[in-house]
Amino acid sequence: MGDVLEITNVQIIAESETIPSGTVQVKDGKIHAILQAPSEQATEMIDGKGMTLVPGFIDLHIHGANGHDVMDATAEALSGMATKLPEEGTTSFLATTMTQSTEAISAALTNIGDYIKKQKQTGEAEVLGVHLEGPFISEEKAGAQPLAHILLPSVQQFDEWQEESGDQIRLVTAAPEVEGGYEFFQHLSNKGVTASIGHSSATFDEANRAVEHGASHVTHLFNQMSGFHHRDPGIVGAAFHNEKLKVEMIVDYIHVRKEAVETAYQLIGSERTVLITDAMRAKCLPEGTYDLGGQPVEVLGKEARLSDGTLAGSILRLEEAAFHMKKAMKLGWQDFVRITSTNAAKQTGMLDRKGTIAVGKDADLVLLDENAQVLMTICGGTIAYDRRNEDGNDNR
Repeated sequence: MGDVLEITNVQIIAESETIPSGTVQVKDGKIHAILQAPSEQATEMIDGKGMTLVPGFIDLHIHGANGHDVMDATAEALSGMATKLPEEGTTSFLATTMTQSTEAISAALTNIGDYIKKQKQTGEAEVLGVHLEGPFISEEKAGAQPLAHILLPSVQQFDEWQEESGDQIRLVTAAPEVEGGYEFFQHLSNKGVTASIGHSSATFDEANRAVEHGASHVTHLFNQMSGFHHRDPGIVGAAFHNEKLKVEMIVDYIHVRKEAVETAYQLIGSERTVLITDAMRAKCLPEGTYDLGGQPVEVLGKEARLSDGTLAGSILRLEEAAFHMKKAMKLGWQDFVRITSTNAAKQTGMLDRKGTIAVGKDADLVLLDENAQVLMTICGGTIAYDRRNEDGNDNR
């Protein structure tokens, strides 16, 4: 028998129950067993007393971190993100592109596909695939996406990019109301790709029509979309009302005011909310000027903006977003797990491997303290981050 890691004496938020005190046994990168007490097989043991064990966080919408960006189109960029993200509890993510030239997007997609083939399955966050954000969006709701490179939705172009990525595009943000939009959404759905409404001026009726054509997701609720009006509830209203839609939120209280987050969550609930960061390369770095798609972005405090004041992604840590939601909505742990992991796993077609603590699934795990702060992150059965060592408090 190979190395066996056991996390003992810990509250386990398992797939179908909460276990007040138990042991999770990890072997060969998988959750091998969930036990009432430690076994005699462990070669390494972690005492989880006073801690809570949850599935690793999954970020469906992240452009960059720690000086790296997906559009850099290098293995170094993806590796730099993958080694840094476990510090915030993220164990897997969708590498998110942005509106750029077709050549630049092709280069990024080819790089991601090559990286996924070669990536380590342990010790760093796993790239699960691609979130293609743009270029098939509305010029009216471009935000920080460069107008010069916006295209009408194209099935042919998508299929070419999907081939270049090695079939790794798992989620696409597009505007359904523009020419060819509904047919494009139907094509994505037929191909098993999650179709997301975003960067769009769609009306309430148009958004619901998109759902009829396969849309099942909404990109960063409230931001760069038609808002709620009492005669046309817009995309925001469709997100509130249509139970077929999972809904992303950037909970940094900058992109969306705290009270709006609370209102949205009360209407959407834990079964449909997906926490994301939409982070760019400046995350984890000091204040200053950084590049986003060839545009200078000024990072000051916790905000990242273009020169005209437009928000340009975030520097949010998923751990922070999760903490905000848990505190604001007084979330129980099962709801906490849904919005940080389970729902994202569903939207990427990865629920058989990720998103819950269950025997046979990947050993992507996060140990949290009573304030939902990350103490340790395990990626594929390997300890990728241990904050307890930083604090001089190693309980192993």
